[in-house]
Amino acid sequence: MNLEITTQVILLAGVMGVVLGGVANKTNFCTMGAVSDWVNMGDMSRMRSWFLAIAVAILGVAVLEAMSLSEVASSRVPYRGSTFLWPRYILGGLLFGVGMTLASGCANKNLVRLGGGNLKSVFVLLVVGVMAYLMIRGGMYGTLFHGWILPISPNLSSVGISDQSLGTIAGSLAGVEGPSGLNIHAGILLAAVLLFIVFRSRDFRSNRELLVGGVVIGLVIAAGWYVTSGPMGKEWVEFTEFMDEPPPAVGAQSFTFVGPYGELVYYLTRPTHVDLITFGLASLFGVVVGSFLYALFSRSLRVEWFVDFKDFLNHMIGAVMMGVGGVLAIGCTIGQGITGVSTLALGSFLALGSIILGSALTMKIQYYKMVYEEEATFGKALVAGMVDLHLLPQSMRKLDAI
Repeated sequence: MNLEITTQVILLAGVMGVVLGGVANKTNFCTMGAVSDWVNMGDMSRMRSWFLAIAVAILGVAVLEAMSLSEVASSRVPYRGSTFLWPRYILGGLLFGVGMTLASGCANKNLVRLGGGNLKSVFVLLVVGVMAYLMIRGGMYGTLFHGWILPISPNLSSVGISDQSLGTIAGSLAGVEGPSGLNIHAGILLAAVLLFIVFRSRDFRSNRELLVGGVVIGLVIAAGWYVTSGPMGKEWVEFTEFMDEPPPAVGAQSFTFVGPYGELVYYLTRPTHVDLITFGLASLFGVVVGSFLYALFSRSLRVEWFVDFKDFLNHMIGAVMMGVGGVLAIGCTIGQGITGVSTLALGSFLALGSIILGSALTMKIQYYKMVYEEEATFGKALVAGMVDLHLLPQSMRKLDAI
């Protein structure tokens, strides 16, 4: 049976993954690092690079939709779904944010670190994958979360709003016919605002490495949408519809990593079944290879291992939280933070904010406990961190600011 179109899509996913991995390694593109720079040093440079990637991805999707070259509304991951699953976005985002901080990086960063020789990431990858597998295929989500999340999640279609994208919501509220068309205008406007904020910094404008990182990674996300939902993507879907056993995970999608970690665990139990290699799985391999190639040619390949048992334990706890939180939030820092946000889905913005908050609070707690030691109980450190982030009034502080 001719699988040429499927093979092409899978290979392109791998190639794009190589680009993403190599560039992320070269430019030190890291979400947790961006949050750390902001929280601990007040430096927004890497955060601007991340927001630049978001702006480029949003603009790319808007252009593709304007030219009828992509249909992100039909994506496999229901970013624009009509049911607004706000508990998933918030709880999952917080769990993922805390987890990535304990595990020294998000799902994408651990792939990059693995390619650079960090053997800690092997364990992180496997634990995240197992937890993602249990959440998706093992019934863990249905047992622990579905029963209470769905009843309190509003269905926007009940009030005449077809999906949760910003353009659709705005169009419906304004009484504009064909409100989905406003997504193009909303995307261009939001991208312009983000670009203005990003490029206000003279230091950032002069930092070629951060500029390249943000632009290239944003373009890779847009390219993923084009490949899987453009002309090739439509041919891919049509071809598999006539197969007795179509390959898994076919359809519009772009880069996300926690779900594919789960796919990796499933594939490892059946390594001879090459038909189980998905777009997401190929992108995982691509990121590792791209990072490895850069590390090899730049002579920055360094083998790293756990410092002690506490270091190991922190990484494993973080990995568990990332696996559960990433599935719960329907994406990670890349999957929701860039890919999801590029669709203008309201839930993606909520998940993104929750991930940043979870990570920032964890860093604050760690810092206060390190400085004050036994005096800084978890509760005191949490309150102090929330005061620092302007989430609580100064009067509630029990530890002096540091």
